Amino acid sequence: MAIIYLKPPQVRYRKQEDAPPAGCRSAMADARILIVALVSLFAFDRRLVHANFANDTVPSWGAQNVRISADGENLTLTLTNQTGCRIDTVNRFMFGSIEMHIKLVAGNSAGTVTSYYMSSDGSAHDEIDFEFLGNSTGQPYIIHTNIFTQGMGNKEQQFYPWFDPTSSFHNYTIHWNPSEIVWFLDGTPIRVFRNYESLGIPYPSKQAMKAYSSIWNGEGWATEGGRVKIDWGSAPFVAGYARLSLRACVWNDAQCVSTYPASTLTPDQRTQMANIRGSYMIYDYCRDTSRFNGNMPPECSQPQD
Repeated sequence: MAIIYLKPPQVRYRKQEDAPPAGCRSAMADARILIVALVSLFAFDRRLVHANFANDTVPSWGAQNVRISADGENLTLTLTNQTGCRIDTVNRFMFGSIEMHIKLVAGNSAGTVTSYYMSSDGSAHDEIDFEFLGNSTGQPYIIHTNIFTQGMGNKEQQFYPWFDPTSSFHNYTIHWNPSEIVWFLDGTPIRVFRNYESLGIPYPSKQAMKAYSSIWNGEGWATEGGRVKIDWGSAPFVAGYARLSLRACVWNDAQCVSTYPASTLTPDQRTQMANIRGSYMIYDYCRDTSRFNGNMPPECSQPQD
């Protein structure tokens, strides 16, 4: 994983009652757009559209720090100076939309990493990431996105949130189909990675993935490139998860078949994404020419909207 140090500017979170950023619709309108974008997924096994943490996930690390509510609808993951923790979905999926509502660690979260991602197994694994890099009190979180194809990552894009992600739950969705991967935040797309396998560019299209959520000690790199360490006096660090939704094809060694449009995004959504990226994106590997010595990854020369 690349270590990226970004000096945070003065960012003021919007209050919940504030209007969304310019070019973005209301949360209700965004939700409607997201539903339209996911219509093509209805060919999948819809029994898993609404999931339950108790039935559809299992702790795989630090089980003592995993707490699931009695009805299975809510989850907390806790990081202490002894251990972090992780949950995995029971099933593997091949294409679909994985949705989670997350409330991040409040206060001094420097050095902590809260994550929500999809991944296959093995050294040549595929992976699609949302990672939330903690910060000192008063400084903004960094929303860190990445994708691994055949074990190779280095495709980071990072954003500041335009809201306080610790005061309430927000919807983070990974939408993965044979044409493209889209990262959504409260129904608004913030990033697209399109399939250019026909040009020899690797794309995650052959390995089924589980969905994972975790919290862990990332003080070696997460905050200001590792300069700011975890203040264990502020522990325990608790992240909340809710409303897991799995609109995805359950993998059972049979081909998951569905028909997809060339792009799942509407013109309005592409405009929203451009506005978000113009205002809140703070790092894009495709603009980091010094990192790659001018030999940029091939997908950087292709359209990604």
